[in-house]
Amino acid sequence: MQVDDSKQISSVKTALQSDLDKKFQNANNSYNIFNSQDMLDTLNSTTQTLSLALGGIAGISLLVGGIGIMNIMLVSVSERTREIGIRKAIGAKKRNILLQFMVESTFLSGFGGIVGIGLGYGGSALIGHYTSLTTTVPYYIVTISFGFSLLIGIIFGMIPANKAAKLRPIYALRTDSAG
Repeated sequence: MQVDDSKQISSVKTALQSDLDKKFQNANNSYNIFNSQDMLDTLNSTTQTLSLALGGIAGISLLVGGIGIMNIMLVSVSERTREIGIRKAIGAKKRNILLQFMVESTFLSGFGGIVGIGLGYGGSALIGHYTSLTTTVPYYIVTISFGFSLLIGIIFGMIPANKAAKLRPIYALRTDSAG
């Protein structure tokens, strides 16, 4: 059955159910009545659940990526301890060292974000080309994702950058980076 106005769905469904109850008095479960709104609600519920699951996976991926950035930056700090000591000995301030490593970690995460955007667009194009699905990548999602990528780089770059900025020049100069 079809109704002209979606506001009539429940009244038509009730009337139909009443008529069918009269017709099939003795037979239990002899008919089912459902409307497209019920299916749409079920589909929306499933979509929301999948979106939450994918969001959780993305969150875990961001955490793992952040830990990777932090490890790379910690190695960078330990390899350049003498350089940091020399810079501090000739007058570099804590904020100069902090800024240097923060720029590096932000660049690293930004580059990773650009690679991710490229892979996302490429995957979307492949799906659109090889299937009958029409794919689109909303620009606001790309912007938000890239912003998160930079934010992760800044947050997880703070620990190594702070470690580098706090090094005392005498300790940094005494450290042998080759061994």
